[in-house]
Amino acid sequence: QVTAKTAFLFILPQYNVSVPTADGELVQYHYGLKDLVTILFYIFVAIILHAVVQEYALDKINRRLHLSKVKHSKFNESGQLVAFHLTSVIWCLYVVVTEGYISNPRSLWENYPHVYLPFQVKFFYLCQLAYWLHALPELYFQKVRKEEIPRQLRCIALYLVHIAGAYLLNLTRLGLILLLLQYLAEFFFHMARLVCFTDENNEKLFNVWAVVFVVTRLFTLTLYILVIGFGLPRVESQALDPERGNFFSFLFNNILFRMSVLLLVCLFQASVMWRFIHFQLRRWREYWNEQSSRKRAAAAAGTKQQTKLLKRDLGYHENGVVKAENGTSPRTKKLKSP
Repeated sequence: QVTAKTAFLFILPQYNVSVPTADGELVQYHYGLKDLVTILFYIFVAIILHAVVQEYALDKINRRLHLSKVKHSKFNESGQLVAFHLTSVIWCLYVVVTEGYISNPRSLWENYPHVYLPFQVKFFYLCQLAYWLHALPELYFQKVRKEEIPRQLRCIALYLVHIAGAYLLNLTRLGLILLLLQYLAEFFFHMARLVCFTDENNEKLFNVWAVVFVVTRLFTLTLYILVIGFGLPRVESQALDPERGNFFSFLFNNILFRMSVLLLVCLFQASVMWRFIHFQLRRWREYWNEQSSRKRAAAAAGTKQQTKLLKRDLGYHENGVVKAENGTSPRTKKLKSP
């Protein structure tokens, strides 16, 4: 029994509480320091799953494609993230549908702070934190190039800050919807990169990703405005109460603070859209330059072929004498009499 209790500390979420409801009692969870032990266990699980995907899927595909070192590293990165984002999108969609967060948008801010979480919500957040923390040692295990490390560190840090912030500040419901939108766009992007590695002329999935990215950005911005601008200011409990997990609602009564937060959100989303537009313009420029160079090469090859055919059929002049293509005169020689 002692061993079982220790194992449960690593495997299962801690801090369960029985919350009375109209139908009886419901077991829910809140967070604490013991969550670090559970996260540590699932970091090792994520490292093992990462190695399995790499060994039995990505390495076999790489041997067939014969990619360069740069493309090999990008292929491995996108392959791992496609598997993770697809799993996370399906899991997150199941959670938000079963918990009713999509069918009832008011639940995103009603009864804030959301201190007590259902089992599947808390377990989802713990696994998400474990995955992005496991990505730090994977930079060493995967022998990522030094030029790529700063970019990947920024990506990992942003995800950890957003996920941990939503978890610790009791904004888990809003965080779930935002993660669903973000992971959906990222899935299409990395899937498009994988397809591009196998067929460089296939740009269709990049076009799909562009549409999905713009739509998810619009939904994200609308969701921020709805929750921060209209939802949290209407929460009944507006007093600062860290013990109950109420960190924000009293601040959102101040219209200056509310507008400042919304302005920061809009500026951040605008910067993301600017990088996206810059990326699309560069990609289209490279595509049209490649197409024009191919047309010029094809036109030059066609002109050269036509010149060869013309020389072969009509001959050409050299020093005022018509010569054939092999340099001999096209006129028939007279036979000398014996």
